[in-house]
This record gives sequence, structure tokens and C-alpha cells, in this order.
Amino acid sequence: MTRRDRWAQQLMRNPLLAPVYEHVYRPTLAWTLMGFDLAHVRQERAQTVAALRLAPGDAVLDVACGPGLFTKAFAEAVSPSGIAVGIDMSAPMLARARTANAHPRAAYVFADATDQPFPDDAFDAVNCYAALYLIPDPWAAFEEMCRVLRPGGRIALMSSRATQRTWIAPAQRWATGMSGLKMFGEDEFTSALAEAGFTEISQEFHGVAQYVAATAP
Repeated sequence: MTRRDRWAQQLMRNPLLAPVYEHVYRPTLAWTLMGFDLAHVRQERAQTVAALRLAPGDAVLDVACGPGLFTKAFAEAVSPSGIAVGIDMSAPMLARARTANAHPRAAYVFADATDQPFPDDAFDAVNCYAALYLIPDPWAAFEEMCRVLRPGGRIALMSSRATQRTWIAPAQRWATGMSGLKMFGEDEFTSALAEAGFTEISQEFHGVAQYVAATAP
């Protein structure tokens, strides 16, 4: 892990961030990443539920769930008999999730995205939004998400998108290098999913954010 990676991880684990993340940090970051598309930000959770095709009785995993914004929405979608599990490596974020976004069908677990404590094929759907660019080994996390997803299950990812504009690229590399954030190419996730045998691969771009969804083989 580089020094900048550690800085990004430490920021998310700072107890001072958790109370403001839900209402200030996360909306502002999302709005900026998505090219100031406020309408899209407002509908992001509902669109994610649709992308994952959640139904009552499903088991869904929310990787790097933070304060549980999406986990709670997933729990509502899979009720009354399903389960939404949010995992994170930030104890303050999980504490916030258990209070601000508690739900009878939601469970919050302290766990590493790159070494998940679940058996193979454990979930009907797996989600990871706005986190892969912070994880020191994002591809290890990606492999774990694929491992715990059952055949025919759905995966949904939202992450960063490297600019295609050559005149902006140097500034973007400098900014992300200083912050520890990672920028992913437009075809990195879609190619990895296709190579793993996933089908129904979809992709949308909003600003410097990319949304990818697919069905497991």
C-alpha cells in the first residue's frame, strides 16, 4: 500500500467523517464525479436497485457500504424475507450505518473487501459504489465480488473514469496521484467481466463516473 493509499483509507476511517458523509461529503463527491448531474444523483439508489434486479427474498451484498445509504435501500427492496449485508473496513462508518440506516433486513459487518468472510455463491446480487478507487487492491476486491455472487446473479459497480481528453489527462493524473484515488479506463471493468464470462453487460458514463452492471455466468 502506498502512502497515498493509506491517506485515502485513513480518511474514510476518521470518526469525524462518518456523521457528515451521508449528507455532505457523499452527495458533494457524487455530484462532482457525475458532472454536476443532480437529477441522476437523486435517483442513484433506485437505479441501482433496478440494475441489480432485486426482488423480495434476495440476498444482496453491499461492498464498502460506508454509512449504509445503499444497504438500507437494498434491504427495503428485498423485504420481507431477504437480507442486505453491508461490509466496510471503517468502524465509524459502520457505527453510523447501524444507527442512521438501520433496517430489520439489513446487517452491517466489519470486513475487508479483498478477503470477504462469505462462501462461494452466497449472494443473489453484489454492489460496490464509489469505493473501488479507494481500495488499495481493487482487482482483488473485484475477484471476491465475483466469487461470492451466485450463477445468474447481478453485479453493479460505480467507479471513476479516466478522462479521454488528452489535454486534461495530465492534470487528472496529478490530482488523483496526490489524493490516492485511482482512475479506471472505460473498458477495464467491462473487459474483466466479459473475460469472466459475465453477460448482459451494460455501462453508462456520467461525468468522470462510470456505472457497470452484468449477470454472472
